[in-house]
Amino acid sequence: MSTSGNTAIEPGNLRPSLLIDGEWVGASDGGTREVIDPATGSVVLVVDEATPDDARRAVATARRTFDEGTWASTPVSDRTALLSKIADLLQRDKEQLARIETLDTGKTLAESRIDIDDVTSVFRYYAELAAVHADRLVDVGRPEIISRVVHEPIGVCVMIAPWNYPLLQISWKIAPALAAGCTMVLKPSEVTPLSTIAFAKLAEEAGVPPGVLSLLQGSGAVLGEALTANPEVDFISFTGGLATGRTILGAAAANVTKVAVELGGKNPHIVFADAVADPTDFENSVDHVLTGVFLHSGQVCSAGTRLIVEESIADRFVDAIAERARGIRMGSGLDEKSETGPLVSHAQRTKIEGFVALGIEEGAELVIGGTRPEDPRLADGSFFLPTIFDKCDRSMKIVQEETFGPILTVERFTTEEEALRLGNDTNYGLAAGVRTSDSARGERMVRGLRHGTVWLNDFGIYTAAAEWGGFKRSGNGRELGPSGLSEYQEAKHIWHNTSPTAAGWFHTR
Repeated sequence: MSTSGNTAIEPGNLRPSLLIDGEWVGASDGGTREVIDPATGSVVLVVDEATPDDARRAVATARRTFDEGTWASTPVSDRTALLSKIADLLQRDKEQLARIETLDTGKTLAESRIDIDDVTSVFRYYAELAAVHADRLVDVGRPEIISRVVHEPIGVCVMIAPWNYPLLQISWKIAPALAAGCTMVLKPSEVTPLSTIAFAKLAEEAGVPPGVLSLLQGSGAVLGEALTANPEVDFISFTGGLATGRTILGAAAANVTKVAVELGGKNPHIVFADAVADPTDFENSVDHVLTGVFLHSGQVCSAGTRLIVEESIADRFVDAIAERARGIRMGSGLDEKSETGPLVSHAQRTKIEGFVALGIEEGAELVIGGTRPEDPRLADGSFFLPTIFDKCDRSMKIVQEETFGPILTVERFTTEEEALRLGNDTNYGLAAGVRTSDSARGERMVRGLRHGTVWLNDFGIYTAAAEWGGFKRSGNGRELGPSGLSEYQEAKHIWHNTSPTAAGWFHTR
């Protein structure tokens, strides 16, 4: 993979694929891993698999670069220019990067193209924000005192990204960290490392100095301790599952390392009868619920996997969603006609099959799906049909646990109070949606829902300028928006006495 505008995937061109101390190297023990195309089950590429020693070396590089280098003191104007250059290169290589992301994750090219545009917007946003993110003067009421609060880079950052949106999710971390002047070690999911490798090469071309950005591939079980329990690390940003997040928080606690974690969600999409009184509104609501749960085969942390629908319209509404879901065109993400691709791996499909079996055992009513597709063209991939369970309740694990697949559960309500109670009756609190034509009711609902993002008469949209993160077990800290930059900064108060005199507290003898 060159750095001259050609990021197309070709067999064998990604090794060596670890970036440590400004050099592309192989693993210290020679280890490798096959990256699988989830649409076909075939090997896309082989990449290097880092060891704990490699991870410790990458952290040491970041530490030395931060402490002894010039990146942290680089003028903000230079850092923002670099972010803008990265954004330009992302758009230059958009088609190649989208193809890489599709080969890696299985999502459609249409989705991957949107992802690259979203990644670009994140870099452009932080280039603009950092340029105007000023220090603050504090008036203490004394003319001889200059009191100011300045923002300095937090230091060495470890960034661990998930497999569903590999480049997008890690860009939410890289862009503000670069803007702040931090150094960083990236670890994408071992299942989907390709687009992050491509990005690291693009970042080199843009002019990111050696040692500022290091890249590892490998299993979290192998590399985790060397990265998250390392006293040389100042900040850890993790996006992924609850169990892993708890492990990271525990490892970081010994060193009192700052941590921000986004740990998924079990997101309600609440539909009131008044939202679908008009035929057009009915179809639009069906479309939003359908898209909110089955986009990327449900492998979205903010997917609207819990439909909470008013009883008076429930049967008709669920029937309409099921009818639309049956017509979803499944296929390779590289096929422009495909509307959704496979699950990311056979292992993920096995997990989804387990949830389906559990739902049936718990007494939920299987409306559609629940199996692999019968189309022989899809037999080698990790495909799974859109699945809907009706007559669900909060006692069921398929309603409580994040399935991370194409499974919609349906709960019913009769009053606004019941809808709000159900929407909040979850251990997670990442995102929620409300559909109603009553603006006062809508405002009551969005205020009452304990979720980090709440959509009113929309679903799944985000902007780089607004904070993203969750309540409760969905995590802590925020990405995106001004808070996303603050995560990578330390606030320092500087008190300058321009006319010092004796304190006079203790009397001289």
